[in-house]
Amino acid sequence: MAGKRVLLIVSGGIAAYKALELIRLLRKQGCGVTCVLTGNGAQFVTPLSLQALSESKVYSDLFSLTDESEMGHIQLSRAADLLVVAPATANILAKMAGGLADDLASTVLLATDKPVLVAPAMNVRMWLHPATQANLATLRQRGVQVIEPTEGAMACNEYGPGRLAEPPEILAAIGSLLAPAPHPLAGRHALVTSGPTHEPIDPVRYLANRSSGRQGHAIAAALADLGARVTLVTGPVGIADPPGVTVRRVETARQMLDACQSALPADVAVFAAAVADWRVEHESAGKIKKQSGVAPPVLSLTPNPDILATIAAAGPLRPRLVIGFAAETSDLMQNAQAKLKRKNADWIVANDVSPDTGIMGGAENAVSIVSADGIETWPRLAKDDVARRLAQRIVATLHGALA
Repeated sequence: MAGKRVLLIVSGGIAAYKALELIRLLRKQGCGVTCVLTGNGAQFVTPLSLQALSESKVYSDLFSLTDESEMGHIQLSRAADLLVVAPATANILAKMAGGLADDLASTVLLATDKPVLVAPAMNVRMWLHPATQANLATLRQRGVQVIEPTEGAMACNEYGPGRLAEPPEILAAIGSLLAPAPHPLAGRHALVTSGPTHEPIDPVRYLANRSSGRQGHAIAAALADLGARVTLVTGPVGIADPPGVTVRRVETARQMLDACQSALPADVAVFAAAVADWRVEHESAGKIKKQSGVAPPVLSLTPNPDILATIAAAGPLRPRLVIGFAAETSDLMQNAQAKLKRKNADWIVANDVSPDTGIMGGAENAVSIVSADGIETWPRLAKDDVARRLAQRIVATLHGALA
């Protein structure tokens, strides 16, 4: 980031104090920082503090005769390599989405032709409000990059999403925009499945499992970060869609297979979804009622289609690299090696999901990569880290296959 320039817009929220640490981190990296402080932002931090840390003049007034005699708002919007809004309040996000320009900060944001990064911070109810979410969706469609707020206790004594991301996280996002990482999967298509499937018994009940979808979604995000065009086929989950991917939502195994087949051709397919092995043979059209003195109904099960084996079967649409998952509670390696052969996969990502591991539905994973070349065991990692490591392994393999 050395030699780059950031225009930092500090809006009015209690998290504005974190902007001071962000400035310090940016300056430590050799990045120039110029600050625009909104009127509400000045209720929380002073221009003097921003100026002392940035070693640059702080701008606040749209109608400053000195600055505007030279069209200062235009110069500010164009002189930086990146505009960062941190914290980004619900108010300034709404102004950006609506194209308003009633102060220096909003005018600069409307006049810029440079990339924009926002780091929202607000009360949990304000963050979850449909208006805020609609504004964010609009900004994303226009190319604005968003650092999602974190979850935790807030100054208003409420708990939930809305806390400003920590300065090191914002710094990393700035670094990725100012010095973009290479995109070794540019021009490649990746198919990823994630989450559970729900197999209906009747209109209100279904067969399912405890998959959260975190690992599959993280893999989709990691592949997208490396430049791949990603199609994510996901069962019902309670987590956000990864940015920059095409999402196809399904419920049943049969729907998931149809969605995967329609997404082909692909260069790589990663089947991280926990697909139900069976479904009810005869789904009830109405709710099955419990009746006193009557034995519970017997559910007759029938096998679901094997998505991994179907896509991995030899043929013109088979992806170059097909990766399956084996979630086991016993005989992990033996079962994974058998699955590798039986499904015609290239790799099996094997993990022990016994209850005492906390992996199923948790934030971490401990996997081994099983292939024809042997077994590669990784340490226990955050699921995001597993995803990034797997994505890099995919890059190396595809590049070797294409050489």
